[in-house]
Amino acid sequence: MSLSPLNPESVLLTTEEMYQADALAEAAGIDSLVLMEEAGKAIADTIIDRYPQGPVSVLCGPGYNGGDGFVVARLLSEAGWPVTLGLLGDKSKLKGDAATNADKWTGDILPLSPDLVDGASVIVDAMFGAGLSRAMSPEVISVVEAINASGAPCVAVDVASGVQGTTGQILGAAVQADISVTFFRKKPGHLLLPGRIHCGEIICADIGIPDSVLDDIQPQQCENIPANWLPLYPWPKIDAHKYSRGHAVVVSGGVAQGGAARLAARGALRAGTGLVTVASPPGAVLAHASKLDAVMVRGFDNLQELLDDERKNALVIGPGNGIGEPCRRNTLAALGAGRSCVLDADALSSFKDDPDALFEALDDHSVLTPHDGEFQRLFPDLAKDTTASKLEKARSAAVRSGAIIVLKGADTVIASPDGRAAINSNAPPTLATAGSGDVLAGIICGLLAQQMPAFEAACAGVWLHGEAGRAFGVGLIAEDIPEALPFVLRKLQ
Repeated sequence: MSLSPLNPESVLLTTEEMYQADALAEAAGIDSLVLMEEAGKAIADTIIDRYPQGPVSVLCGPGYNGGDGFVVARLLSEAGWPVTLGLLGDKSKLKGDAATNADKWTGDILPLSPDLVDGASVIVDAMFGAGLSRAMSPEVISVVEAINASGAPCVAVDVASGVQGTTGQILGAAVQADISVTFFRKKPGHLLLPGRIHCGEIICADIGIPDSVLDDIQPQQCENIPANWLPLYPWPKIDAHKYSRGHAVVVSGGVAQGGAARLAARGALRAGTGLVTVASPPGAVLAHASKLDAVMVRGFDNLQELLDDERKNALVIGPGNGIGEPCRRNTLAALGAGRSCVLDADALSSFKDDPDALFEALDDHSVLTPHDGEFQRLFPDLAKDTTASKLEKARSAAVRSGAIIVLKGADTVIASPDGRAAINSNAPPTLATAGSGDVLAGIICGLLAQQMPAFEAACAGVWLHGEAGRAFGVGLIAEDIPEALPFVLRKLQ
């Protein structure tokens, strides 16, 4: 299933898919020279709108990104801006539309060098676009360093030079742009770290490529925005009652580890689940009961005692459970009972020595929520692959495990075994606090308990978690995240 029919604006195109979009537009009768002109105009308009008129340095590369730069230089010059243009390589070696636009430029063409940024009030980075595939030369790196040290605002064409558009990886060095103006659709590298740090504000300009090309491309990745999952969000209906809104169970460890389970339970409750139970070893029941009100507490010696009640339809296992055989046993029991499960923390690390035993029990209504360390324990070969992006690693892990993967971080990737993937971009750095991931696991479980499909529940949970963090602001601790959810949900509704 492609994401594009649901919300085309959220689609992310790899560099190869963007080349395909350009080719399809040209095949539909849209002149590629017109597309380049519109791209250059979008950048020039951004500069004119954002900055006071002053000297501009336009730094062009040897490809089509450089061609866009020539258009920008011409349009800004025509608007009265003093323009200095530098080119990497010889003008005679430019091809196609880039050569055509270089011929339209009537000013001087200087060799690309660091001193071209001296005195500039704005720098246009048109050296390399999203398709950069190898590390830049020392000559270009010296220019990048001069841009970054200049103090002048930098507007990048497509992506900041040095950022690979599909992976977000840095190839040698990268420009630190204030604004990146990209075309038709964002690229994964705009959202994935570390590329995202270098791209600054991202503006996606309409240059005339029709949305219909997405029907042929069938992209499988998107930015995680509500429009993609909101139609499936389980808002309570007028005839709802607590039993119809699901019953989430959070499996806890002992007394000393109980805080994580309580945080997850609170997340599930605030996500709208009708009932939430913390299930713990008998010795921890009193500790939980003294700190929980709307959340029920149940002691167990064998988790199967709870699973016999089919109304308990979704579980969180892992936060504060302790690594070892009891956690493995509880995890496999829950999965074997066919429940929707969110597995986090210790439920992942407990299978470090035998990940296949876990993968054999998983299905596509299971959600794994690893951070980088937990991901490495389950997927060591994928984690060590320095050539693969976070998006590619999460996708590979989803296929291998058969479950939804939520690979956490500032650029959390949610991936499904069927190939769909979403990159989250709304998480504030304040979420980097103890217990934050426990709350996320609970939110996702709460949505699963309300029968939201697993991929959409994971996407919604990650976005809500991020938005709650943004809504609360500085000083956030994990306990604040569930309490910010009602405000976020009111706005969303």
